[in-house]
Amino acid sequence: METLANLESFVRSAEGRSFSAAARRLALTPAAVSRNVAMLERNLGVRLFQRSTRKLTLTEAGEQFLASIGGNLDALQSAIAAVASDSGAPAGPLKVSMSPTFGIDYILPLLPAFLGRYPLIRPDWYFENRPVDLIAEGYDAAIGGGFELAPGMVSRALAPIHLIAVASPAFMASHQAPTDPAGLAGLSGIVMRSSATGRIRQWVMRDAAGAEVPASLTESVVVSDPTAMRAAALLGLGVTLLAVPDVLPWLERGELVRLLPRWYADAGAISIYYATRSQMPAKTRVFIDFVVEAFERDHLGRRFAGSLG
Repeated sequence: METLANLESFVRSAEGRSFSAAARRLALTPAAVSRNVAMLERNLGVRLFQRSTRKLTLTEAGEQFLASIGGNLDALQSAIAAVASDSGAPAGPLKVSMSPTFGIDYILPLLPAFLGRYPLIRPDWYFENRPVDLIAEGYDAAIGGGFELAPGMVSRALAPIHLIAVASPAFMASHQAPTDPAGLAGLSGIVMRSSATGRIRQWVMRDAAGAEVPASLTESVVVSDPTAMRAAALLGLGVTLLAVPDVLPWLERGELVRLLPRWYADAGAISIYYATRSQMPAKTRVFIDFVVEAFERDHLGRRFAGSLG
């Protein structure tokens, strides 16, 4: 009887037309996936793929075999995950994507306690500023904001993403504080250019009463990363709009000050994303629960809410 590893390697390679794409999904090396497929072909006595340096295509026998497996592989994986969840401790590689700034400041510090509770899980974490395709790229989960929910994905909100205006005390010592968002245009601004579109993001700020005013910052300093925006603000180069979690420790230490304390821009929510399955792997389930518990315990949803002033 064929091993699950061989069947998984074949199906994922066929779906992505690539051993490399299959390897990313299965947390293996392309060489390991190729070996698994070769073993399957040897055991079956047929060639399943036509291989070239540029692409991987199914043979007629490969097309028939893929069609015969169909959704049975997913059902088998779900059955295995269900048995593992009930009879054994959560284990295995846990592939998660998150933004560098937020992930390092708020998620990475949870790791010692998480591994203390689940020592058989092996973190495989990617700190990157991009919305990943969980299913195609083989991620167990992702944490961030602004993801489009593709079929088969679900999200669970953790905290709001509220942007607030901040500057250094040294900068404000020589400038008059604005009374509303329109006044930000009179100050040197630190803004971010999107690496995807090349455009400067424009924001509309609101207050608790529901009033909305555009926040048009002067483009005095343009960077492409929130961490750089914060660093520029700390250097006294101007005022910037950043999410509360990106600046909260510096506000609490007095290294940055909040301008317009009753105004904020709503950029959605920080959420944890994962693929919906009838039987979620135990390692993914306990990770999601652990992160949600930590946010609730530390009241991060309330602390990150710029609407509270």
